[in-house]
Amino acid sequence: MKDFKFGISKWAPFQDKEVCERVRNIKREDITKHANPDLKITVVKDYDFTFLRVQDIFLRIKKASEEEKRLVLILPQQDPMLSRVAYLINKHKVNCKDLYTFNMDEWADEDGNIAPETYPYGFLYAMKHNFYYKLDKDLRPSEDQIVGPTDKNFKDYGKMIEDLGGADVSYGGIGWSGHNAFIEPGAEEFEGSLEEWKKMGPRIVTLNPFTIAQSSLEADVGSSGDWSAIPPRAATIGPAQVIGAKLRCSWNGFTIPWNPLSMGSSLSTSWQRFTVRLALHGPITPKVPASILQIGRTNVFITETVAQDIKPVRTWLVE
Repeated sequence: MKDFKFGISKWAPFQDKEVCERVRNIKREDITKHANPDLKITVVKDYDFTFLRVQDIFLRIKKASEEEKRLVLILPQQDPMLSRVAYLINKHKVNCKDLYTFNMDEWADEDGNIAPETYPYGFLYAMKHNFYYKLDKDLRPSEDQIVGPTDKNFKDYGKMIEDLGGADVSYGGIGWSGHNAFIEPGAEEFEGSLEEWKKMGPRIVTLNPFTIAQSSLEADVGSSGDWSAIPPRAATIGPAQVIGAKLRCSWNGFTIPWNPLSMGSSLSTSWQRFTVRLALHGPITPKVPASILQIGRTNVFITETVAQDIKPVRTWLVE
């Protein structure tokens, strides 16, 4: 790049090229090192990733049930792996009467109307069908303990979590835009200084173009890149709910097939390689909302594919 210099696209809210270059050059062997001893970064095998996520959630639910303690979880959606958590709960007869779950977010239209529970590509719809309805009826919590943002409850959404003592664990992953939940970088709804931003609660937010692009690659819209199928706004928790959680647990293992020259390679790559490095090893800033994970107790899991060194592979240049 020495003989061709350029600025960062205006669509990227974070504009510090020096920081971007520094984190881009973080090697696999250094990615788990961090100044905050409460931020524990672990690299796991790709094939263990889903199993470990399922185990983590299940064991927390099981332990709370055995101790007859209330457990409050903030969960991302849409996530079919929760059906595996439900399977284990049924298999081991875990009573979930004291379990409360809050979805991180939900789609919204351009006018701020939140998608109803009946919307088949919605997050609350997925939560109910992938998890709640799969639980044996005698093990389920009350259905009103499985909560997602709605037009009816959204003005009190943050208070509902706080009234239960805050979340015990806030799960999630780091988005392409650098978001955590749909706390979007550069969104006017989250404008403010760092200290003001950290205190902000749930709100309806305009989605970043990176988020629209990422979402259009997911299976719910056919993995087709159909950005017209993605709602333009969303309802989301705020930084205050993430910081207020007793523990943050971030799972990062997005991969896409990579088949150079269609020669049958089984290699995979990940758009998270850069974003994870920026969020965990860059500055704490609203311009990279997932950098909030550097505050307080956080467990971050990343796959070997995500942890790999960032280096260009010029498949278009044949020698």
